[in-house]
Amino acid sequence: MATIGVRAGRIGALLVGAGLWLGPAPAPAAPATPAASVPASPAVACRPQTHEGQAYSVCTVDLRRARVKLFWRGPDGLPYGSLSRLAGQQGDKLAFAMNAGMYDTGLGPVGLYVEDGRELKAANTANGPGNFHMKPNGVFYVAGDKAGVLETGRYLKAHPKAEFATQSGPMLVINNRIHPKISEDGPSQKIRNGVGVRPDGRTAVFAISEAPVTFGAFARLFRDTLGCPNALFLDGSVSSLYAPALGRQDLSRPLGPLVGAVTK
Repeated sequence: MATIGVRAGRIGALLVGAGLWLGPAPAPAAPATPAASVPASPAVACRPQTHEGQAYSVCTVDLRRARVKLFWRGPDGLPYGSLSRLAGQQGDKLAFAMNAGMYDTGLGPVGLYVEDGRELKAANTANGPGNFHMKPNGVFYVAGDKAGVLETGRYLKAHPKAEFATQSGPMLVINNRIHPKISEDGPSQKIRNGVGVRPDGRTAVFAISEAPVTFGAFARLFRDTLGCPNALFLDGSVSSLYAPALGRQDLSRPLGPLVGAVTK
């Protein structure tokens, strides 16, 4: 029996040496499982949002990867006047746009307006009627890859080196508090749009209501749902949105200054 065992082992060795061994091959190593990839968030994201039962469209801009700019006059020196004209001039790089504050009969800004680092209209600190003069009003500004919303007085004292700035009113949220003159839910309901900035200063958030809402509800949207400790009302009734991702290109009466995000 020992002889047979030796002979069998010798035969097996010969078969292996001849490349004829038919025994089971070792199982191949399992391929490495690739790490799950997390899709990068877009530089500009427009999406539907619901707050307190009300519908909104919200566009969030990462200022490190997209630029927020203000637009008043086109290359011909005339006010753009509409979102469609702005979109036609900017082309595919315009990710979204909306009206950027209150304006006069000539479609000019009624308060501070800075475009490409040039102050084209001085700050308006006068008292008067209407939403713009509901103190404190404020300024939305962009400086490089950061943005902010400040009460007008604080903005003028800080004097940031803004590339773009627009003044409007009233402030909606001031350091996480609702504007003191805004009631929880007053009688005025309009389609409204506004802007807030997240605490990191690198995320600007624009919102427009899909139906008439109160000032109080609109302010709480920014504070409680959108995470903006400071937010500014831009306008009401004429509020309009251009957002290809949502299939939106609103038609409205002629508009003054516009704000939009363009890809870098």
